[in-house]
Amino acid sequence: MMENQDINEESINNQEENNVQNEVVAEENVTAKPSPEELLAEEKDRYIRLYAEFENYKKRTAKEKMEFFQYANQDLMISMLGILDDFERALKEIAKNGNSSDLQGVELIYQKFKNRLTEKGLKAMEVRAGDTFNVDFHEAITQIPAPSEDLKGKIVDVIETGYTLSDKVIRFAKVVTGN
Repeated sequence: MMENQDINEESINNQEENNVQNEVVAEENVTAKPSPEELLAEEKDRYIRLYAEFENYKKRTAKEKMEFFQYANQDLMISMLGILDDFERALKEIAKNGNSSDLQGVELIYQKFKNRLTEKGLKAMEVRAGDTFNVDFHEAITQIPAPSEDLKGKIVDVIETGYTLSDKVIRFAKVVTGN
């Protein structure tokens, strides 16, 4: 009786092993060879992703080119700001001490120079005493006691004009604030 039971157990074990092996072979067959529709869908997905990636690349490089051309002359503009400031100081001094023909000549040169820089995207910031101090556009050089209550935390005086180049600040306006 024991032998029959051992033989039955062995045959059951063999059948289970065969079933497991058949399942493994069946799984290998399923994963080994995808259908043509699945292959086509996979290739379409890969193509669409590649196309989208290429479109993003084109947009990014076009944007980078635009930014490069827009800000390529930024260093030159920054170096010209000192000359623009010198012109403004010279105009003030000539207006005080010089004759009107000298003033007109220097003013013409100044306007021509300023117009050329403006054509290239340079723009002076409009900052006046009494404006609210904004760290995105202004640089506080010093604070003084406010001459009046309404100037507390506001701009009291503008020391140096600030400039933007195509909406990007290239020189902050240097101001005195009241406290």
